[in-house]
Amino acid sequence: MPAGSSTPKQHGRFRLDDPREDAERLLDAALSGDRRCLARIAVHRLTPVSEKPGLRDALHTVSREMGFQGWDHFQRHVAALDTAGERAERTLDDDLDTVHIRCGSDLRDALPATGLHGHFHTFSDPFCIGPLHSRERQAFMDERTRFLCEVFGGDENETRRRQQHEYDGLDQAMDSERVVLWFEHDSYDQLILAYILNHLALQRRPTRLELVATDGIPGVDRFIGLGQLAPEVLGWLWQQRRPVDDALITLGRRAWRAVTADTPQRLDDLSRTLTPELPMLGRALRRHLLELPDEATGLGLSEQLAVQLVAERGPITVGEVFRDLTREREPLPYLGDTMFWWMMQPLMGGERPLLTSDHGEDTPWQDRSLHITSHGHAVLSGHNNWLDTHPGRRWVGGIAIDGDRDSWCLNKGTGRPQKRPANVA
Repeated sequence: MPAGSSTPKQHGRFRLDDPREDAERLLDAALSGDRRCLARIAVHRLTPVSEKPGLRDALHTVSREMGFQGWDHFQRHVAALDTAGERAERTLDDDLDTVHIRCGSDLRDALPATGLHGHFHTFSDPFCIGPLHSRERQAFMDERTRFLCEVFGGDENETRRRQQHEYDGLDQAMDSERVVLWFEHDSYDQLILAYILNHLALQRRPTRLELVATDGIPGVDRFIGLGQLAPEVLGWLWQQRRPVDDALITLGRRAWRAVTADTPQRLDDLSRTLTPELPMLGRALRRHLLELPDEATGLGLSEQLAVQLVAERGPITVGEVFRDLTREREPLPYLGDTMFWWMMQPLMGGERPLLTSDHGEDTPWQDRSLHITSHGHAVLSGHNNWLDTHPGRRWVGGIAIDGDRDSWCLNKGTGRPQKRPANVA
C-alpha cells in the first residue's frame, strides 16, 4: 500500500498537526454540551473534573484513541519519525556489506528511501499454503515448484529458475558481513522466517545477523504488513532491529520441524507456548494450525470465514470477499489475492459445491459474483461436513487433509487437533 495513496492511520507517518484539528473539534463540541464528546474526554482528561476541559485534555484524548499512550507519547513518536526522515539523507548501512532479506519485493524501492542501500534479496516461497516435507533441499524445491505452478500458473522451468535463485541467494547472503531479516507477524512471513532460521542453524552465519520484526505500528488502525508503511516508519523500525541470537535460531528450528511434521502435535504444543524469543511466531503458528478442518464443518478457518461472508452478504464478488476478509474478519491476514482465489476454487467445484457463481471463465475472477448453496448453508451450520463430499487433497504444512480417509481436525471444545473417523458413507 503506497504511503502516498493512504492516510497516516494506514502508513504510520504522523505529524504533530495530524490530531490537532480532531482535538479542536472534540473540544468545541464538548464545551457546547455534547454529552458524547464530554464522555470521551472524561475517560482520558488530565485536568481536574471541577474545571472545564481544555485543549490539552482533547489532545490527550485523541492521542489515546489513536493508540498512543497520550499526547506526550505522540509527540515523542513524531520526533522519532522526523529523526528517521533526516537520517534517510545519509546511507545508514554502508558500515558493513549488508544484505536485506524480505519475503517479497514490497520494500525493494522503499528501503533506499530510508537510507538503506545494501543488497536486497527476495525469498518468497509461500509456506503458508501447500505441502511442506522435511526433505533434501532439491527434492523439497521440486515439490514446491510443482505446487507453485498449480497455484500461480506460469512456465515450470521459469518457476524452477526463480526458486533456485531465491534459495541459492540465502547461501550467498551468508558471505556478507551483515544480514538483516525484515518480517511481520502473519503466518506467510513467520513460516518463511522459521525456514530461514532453521537454514541458518545448518549453515555458516554472517558476522552480524539482525531482525526487524513487528506486529503493530503506533497509530496504525490495522497493520497488515511492512509494505504499507511510509519510509520514515521503516527507518524508525531499522533503529529498533535486534540481533538474532542462538535462542531465536533454536526456536526457528523447532518451528520448522513442527510445521513440516505429518502430524499436528508438535505444532499444537509449540503454538500454545509464549515463544518468548519471538511471541509473534507462536501466534502465527497457531493461526497456521487453524487451517486444519473444523470437526463440525470440515472447513479450515480461511474457508469458513469466506463462506460465512458470502452467506451474510451474497451475492458478492470474489474480490469483495477477499477485501472484506482481509479488512474485517481475518485475525491475522496472510493470503495474497491469487492465493485466496486458489483456495476458493475447490469450494465452487464438485457435485455438491458450497458456492456458485453467475459468471463464466470469460469474467475476471475478482468480478465473479458468488452465492451460497443449500449445501453451503448446511455445512456452515454443522449439519453437513465438507470433507464428506471428498474434496481434493490439501495440505497444512506436512499434514495431508483428505475427505476419503482419516483427517486431522480441530475439536471445537478444546481447540486441540484430533483424528476424524474415516467417512464410510
